[in-house]
Amino acid sequence: MNHRGIEFTVAKTAIPGVWQWQFRIGEQVKSGKTETKIDLLAIRRVQLRIDRELKAIGRKTA
Repeated sequence: MNHRGIEFTVAKTAIPGVWQWQFRIGEQVKSGKTETKIDLLAIRRVQLRIDRELKAIGRKTA
């Protein structure tokens, strides 16, 4: 999937209701897990995480 030009993945794990996610910004790879039964909510949480990371990078370069 793509959010603001950043490719990311969200996948179910063997544990019901737990999703694993990963994205890369430049050379930095971020990954983690989120717990929800709703797949769209898991995707939205990753998108919000990407937004936070991009905002933090913007503050560092300003």
